[in-house]
Amino acid sequence: MEFDLIWKAVVIIVGGTFLLRFAGRKSISQMTLAQTVIMIGIGSLLIQPIAGESVWLTLGVGLVLVLSLIALEFIQIKGDFFESLITGKSKVLIENGQIQQKNLRKVRLTVDQLEMNLRQKNVTRISDVQWATLEPNGQVGFILKEEAQPATKKELQQLNQRLDLLLGQSNVPQQPVPPDEQEDLFAEVKRKSHNNTPPNHLQ
Repeated sequence: MEFDLIWKAVVIIVGGTFLLRFAGRKSISQMTLAQTVIMIGIGSLLIQPIAGESVWLTLGVGLVLVLSLIALEFIQIKGDFFESLITGKSKVLIENGQIQQKNLRKVRLTVDQLEMNLRQKNVTRISDVQWATLEPNGQVGFILKEEAQPATKKELQQLNQRLDLLLGQSNVPQQPVPPDEQEDLFAEVKRKSHNNTPPNHLQ
């Protein structure tokens, strides 16, 4: 009996991992309502064999749920109507620094909850926000007014070049470093290899 539980647990973990991997890499915070419902269903389903249900039947039903999720995602690609019906559309919460109270009521979001979301994104004043939207996955997206946006590296380089011209200096603009010579973590993803190979036990 104990051996039976062990092999069931191993099959559930391996099969469940492949099912969820097949379903996609999105975290709970990035999922739409349909994706969340199906993922919760898969999670509840995977524990059933421990209670005596068939392992293979459980994985089969899990596969049907995952295929249903993929079918829903393909249906949404076919047109805005299906996307709006299944996932929903973004709602404007702030426009030109003004809170859209009507839309807040529609999405049942309080001003305090909106402010909490903005604080987590390092926004200090609502008046600095040009647009803020509630996305279908529950995340708040925003863009700051032009005067409140931090300067980019490109803007600083342009300012530096203008200063050099004013001072009569001519600096040769630096060429971007090719991905295979960059040291950052994102370049490693592009190369699919480490530039500075970590120790074997950390790979």
